[in-house]
Amino acid sequence: MNHFKATRLRVWLVWAGVGMIAVALLWAGAAQAAVPGITGTSTANTFNLVATQGYITQPDGAAIYSWGYGCAAGSSPSFVPYSTGAFCPGMQIPGPTLIVTENVPFTVTLTNNLPAAVGNTSLVFPGLQIVSVTGGVPGILTQEATPGGSVTYTLLATTPGTHGYMSGTQADLQVEMGLYGAVVVKPATPPSTCVSLGSDVAQHLGIGNPGIDFRLAPSAYDHAATCYDREYLTQWMELDPRIHKEAETQVHAIATCAASTSSPCPTGLDVKTEPYHPAYFLINGRSMPDNMDASYAPNYPNQPYNANPHMHPGDLVLVRIIGQGHWQHPFHEHGNHVRILARDGNLILSQTDAAKLGGRMEFNTDTTPGQAEDGIFYWSGKGLGWDIYGHTPGNAGSPPCVADANGYYTAASGASASSTNYYEWCADHNHPLETNPAGQVGSGGPATQFDPLIVTNGLWYNGTPYLGPDAARRSRGPTPLPPGMATQNPIEESGIVFMWHSHNEREITTNDVFPGGMLQMMVVDPPVWYIDETL
Repeated sequence: MNHFKATRLRVWLVWAGVGMIAVALLWAGAAQAAVPGITGTSTANTFNLVATQGYITQPDGAAIYSWGYGCAAGSSPSFVPYSTGAFCPGMQIPGPTLIVTENVPFTVTLTNNLPAAVGNTSLVFPGLQIVSVTGGVPGILTQEATPGGSVTYTLLATTPGTHGYMSGTQADLQVEMGLYGAVVVKPATPPSTCVSLGSDVAQHLGIGNPGIDFRLAPSAYDHAATCYDREYLTQWMELDPRIHKEAETQVHAIATCAASTSSPCPTGLDVKTEPYHPAYFLINGRSMPDNMDASYAPNYPNQPYNANPHMHPGDLVLVRIIGQGHWQHPFHEHGNHVRILARDGNLILSQTDAAKLGGRMEFNTDTTPGQAEDGIFYWSGKGLGWDIYGHTPGNAGSPPCVADANGYYTAASGASASSTNYYEWCADHNHPLETNPAGQVGSGGPATQFDPLIVTNGLWYNGTPYLGPDAARRSRGPTPLPPGMATQNPIEESGIVFMWHSHNEREITTNDVFPGGMLQMMVVDPPVWYIDETL
């Protein structure tokens, strides 16, 4: 394990070990996730996929033999949203995320490049309408591609939303091996009332790349209550390395077998998928901390998608969730509950008022295998009991906080684009947390924070519970390094971080070593920090 990865692991261990819900992190322009995917060829709404073998890696250094979907050689998909260095290999896990539009037919051609010993393979699209299927041979669920052969599916999504796709052939083995992916269906008629990026003040400040909208659509559905500001996709999967190793061994044995009259070569696989004992737990094909590295990072050639959400206070974050494996995963998002908008592309509306969504606020966004959900997460700082920007009474640099009708400092109450405390909960304004902190906060507040050197490395933790472009100056002790002294801290910017993780404790391990597995971090950045999804 390299030093960089080991350092991150130590930091996550400290955070989780002390039970902190929110911590401050120096976040130096790290790559985000958005919902990276492809839209088909430039001339037609067509996706040319292949199924083939390859390897994926885990944080413990293991290389896992797997099967996955990828883009056929010579195909030229269009990548969305705007991405730097995007690629679609011939095999990836999960498979390419297909971005389509409601009521617009699209075609998926699958070529079976798996080892001949694997036999047939196929695609099924739960919740989508099959218009026609050509080629292949009949299977139990759908037409299947024989080894070296192809099958073409033409489909129609009659409602927006998030769906999974996966192999419909010997699914207990083929899906386990990695033959699964996602389809995101954009609404055909998003409401005109949805505004661009909501509270993203940085767009107005001209920071970063103003004007780039990283959303796939302004709304999740054709409904005014489904507008959102940011979106992220998570596909949850578990992996039993014994099954993968057995499949690899049998594929190799069949490929190298020299037939004799006494022991003829086997013609197909006989991999036992039970008893099932997964040791790795994946979000978008990676385990933590690998899932925090950039999407399309070259060190994950067959795992291009990360799980690294960011937001600003008050942003409406659309979380797209798919359970892809054998198990239900009780996933918990710290910081707030998630209001479920829809399940499997079906909006949840109030029975008494059609203008309001009826979805519950969920403590855990549980998914059963094959189930997809769309929900809204937001965080505002309300209820914390301290000023999240560290303002102090009488400080000449303390900006005003005029409450709007909901109690926040927003454009509705006179906040300008340059307000560094945009979306502050005004009831906590000028109530800093620390009693005797270093720097400009001064005094006041119910607690004195610990020296950050006690808990972690100052390159990664800046010791302040505050948001803001100058929050690093308000930390206690000799950490962090001054701006410009380390690549992790090039500017004075600080965010608040929440762990999002499975509530099945074993699932936040990597081969039984904590921390790892089905764990990610939501970073709440200050309003003036431009969240750049292109990196």
